[in-house]
Amino acid sequence: MPERAANSGRVLGRYVLYDQIGAGGMAVVHVARLTGPAGFSRAVAIKLLHGHLANDPEFSSMFLDEARLAACIRHPNVVPTLDVVAAEDQLFLVMELVQGESLSQLIRDANTANERIPLRVASAIFIGVLHGLHAAHEARAATGEPLGIVHRDVSPQNILVGRDGVARVLDFGIAKAAGRLHTTRDGQIKGKAAYMAPEQLRTESVDARTDVYAAAVVLWEVLTGTRLFVADSMEATINTVFERTVPAPSTLNPEVPASLDSLVLRGISRHPRQRFATAREMALALEDVVAPATPREVSEWFDRIAGDRFRLRASSIADIEIQDIAVHVGADPSSVLASPAHRSSEPAVAAPEPTPRSRSRRLTYVAAAIAALAVAVVTWMVVPTDRGEPTVRSPSEPTTPAAAPPPPVPQPPAPPAPSAAASRPEAHRSRPSSGSASKPKRKPAKPAVVRSCDPPYVIDKNGYRSPKLECL
Repeated sequence: MPERAANSGRVLGRYVLYDQIGAGGMAVVHVARLTGPAGFSRAVAIKLLHGHLANDPEFSSMFLDEARLAACIRHPNVVPTLDVVAAEDQLFLVMELVQGESLSQLIRDANTANERIPLRVASAIFIGVLHGLHAAHEARAATGEPLGIVHRDVSPQNILVGRDGVARVLDFGIAKAAGRLHTTRDGQIKGKAAYMAPEQLRTESVDARTDVYAAAVVLWEVLTGTRLFVADSMEATINTVFERTVPAPSTLNPEVPASLDSLVLRGISRHPRQRFATAREMALALEDVVAPATPREVSEWFDRIAGDRFRLRASSIADIEIQDIAVHVGADPSSVLASPAHRSSEPAVAAPEPTPRSRSRRLTYVAAAIAALAVAVVTWMVVPTDRGEPTVRSPSEPTTPAAAPPPPVPQPPAPPAPSAAASRPEAHRSRPSSGSASKPKRKPAKPAVVRSCDPPYVIDKNGYRSPKLECL
């Protein structure tokens, strides 16, 4: 284990930590790998609590709350929590590693490119966010009791847009639920004030409409490309939230229709009763106002606006995975990373040259297939037909020894028939075979046409028809 830590990263229990990919007020996020027996491994994201907070009972309880609450939320638009671990005086969450970028970074990318996020793309992102929040609001315990989860920190930093075109909500670290393990200190504001609803800033009770407010603020900023409530200090920001008249997004972005203006301003209303009652209600209204882009369209926009940086990060993660696998199999990681198959600059990975061993294996497979085909052909030639008679072949075909025919079954005397027809089978049996005289004689097959069977019956003196036995 120490050797592996030196070559691959920091080891915490079953997890190996690598590069840091994010940071927040409570924790830092690392890309990591879950390792198991028989070489099993999986890329994950680990949220590691800051060292100066790990020994604080309240913050530790809050961190455990995140795991307990997030584990109850199962929805495609919520980043799932896989595990919570306490190891080596560290407390951390294990989450699914989503290949994507935070919405805050994508907003900066769009501003750098001097453009705004397209309306249909923004609609698709926020419809997903609102459905994810609704799933959290409706989450229940195993007993069926509502958990009353409220995110309380919906912000661009906590919205992740995947390269697959799906938006996900993450970080329920300061969520409040009816059965949470700790009590918030009186008067302490937790979260980002610029996205907090007035009732949250007044430390009043919060519900799903508090998250609806925050999502509407973020949507306003996405549509306009600017911050809504921003000031030099926390106190000034709070005053702005209470006092500023929110302008319609269309005043800064003429592409925004009036119906979308009304939807956003309703969500940002200072009075909870004037907002949408649920996040799902707002999502359905947004879908009616602006048709959302498909995941493929969101993915294409993602590649255009952030593809270069994403590919660089994905390549770095791939290098980490290859190094970790190389350590497992005892190979040299540097030689694996330098191989032509791993060079990201090449448009495609060429197929490896066949080795002598692979060529020998391939020839073995071909020979086996030919032998199986030959056996099938021989079997088809010698297997009797469904009527128990041997297959008839032309005299020119080679004959093979056949089993002795069964003794003939006694037949009743047949009615008189022409002598030529009666002597024909005997003449056929006396005909020598095309092979050597020492070979056993083959039982002849019935002729395809028997002339004595035309007609296949005889008429007696009373005019009754009786079938000929040899024609049955």
